[in-house]
Amino acid sequence: MQSDSANPVAKVFFRIRTELRGIWLTFMRCFNYPVRDNTIKLAIVWFTLSFGYYGLSVWFPDVIHHLQSDEYASRVKTHNNERIEDFTFNFTLENQIHTNGVFINDRFISMKLRSVTFIDSTFQNCYFDDVSTVGSIFKNCTFVEAFFYNTDIDDSKLVGSRVINSSFHHNKTGCQMTFDDDYSAYWVYFVNFLGTLAVLPGNIVSALLMDKIGRLSMLGGSMVLSGISCFFLWFGTSESMMIFMLCLYNGLSISAWNSLDVVTAELYPTDRRGTGFGFCNAMCKLAAVLGNLIFGSLVGITKAIPILLASAVLVGGGLVGLRLPDTRGNVLM
Repeated sequence: MQSDSANPVAKVFFRIRTELRGIWLTFMRCFNYPVRDNTIKLAIVWFTLSFGYYGLSVWFPDVIHHLQSDEYASRVKTHNNERIEDFTFNFTLENQIHTNGVFINDRFISMKLRSVTFIDSTFQNCYFDDVSTVGSIFKNCTFVEAFFYNTDIDDSKLVGSRVINSSFHHNKTGCQMTFDDDYSAYWVYFVNFLGTLAVLPGNIVSALLMDKIGRLSMLGGSMVLSGISCFFLWFGTSESMMIFMLCLYNGLSISAWNSLDVVTAELYPTDRRGTGFGFCNAMCKLAAVLGNLIFGSLVGITKAIPILLASAVLVGGGLVGLRLPDTRGNVLM
């Protein structure tokens, strides 16, 4: 024991070491009989539920965004060998591809080019005034005696193009993209909002039925049903279907989260409850990080691996959860 005259710094380090040793001993007691099996099973359930839940939370919005992009690309309009003279473009051109076009004495005024590509086209004596581009390029085009004023058309938009006797004045600077041009950020938040909203009925159902059907039945049943609902994502080919499956998945999985919290707290004795719960939460956070990394890397590559992985993990975790001892009606230790 440290004396009163001991160095204050040494006292601090001694106290820290003592506390850390106590924490470590308490943690190791979570793996002693009779709670060792429960700790291992709970860690597996926490890990699998978190891995599937947070992994799909990242995967869902990006997949929906890819479906939107594919649908948008399928509606592209293609124009070949067109010749337009003495025409004024003062409206938005969107989702178009112009190949081998000839534009003579045309005026592009107060307009926006949104996802428009010009390929091998010629612009002769054309006037560009207050033109903004979003996702648009001029590839292998030729500009002859063109005049650009207050536009954002620069070298990055003129890919392999030739500019002959043309001038640029008062070019726009900064990002010209607006909310109307790209709402993908809004869409990600909106999809997450719908998924979070679907949690509300799941919370109500779990609160009303947990004591009636039992913690384990709700835990295992919710995880197995969540895994089955993930499998049906394989057949999701539209935005509305994917959003519906997201809401169904979140509504089912929240019941598993609620029952898992209760089961974890009731399976540990009082002197190890906080440490055991903290260990399970640490496994949860580790699984969340791995889920975000793994599922995020598979976005846009394949649907099979994320769906099968999430389904297998959730069903497996649910079956492990059903092997936990039932704590309904038991007196806490």
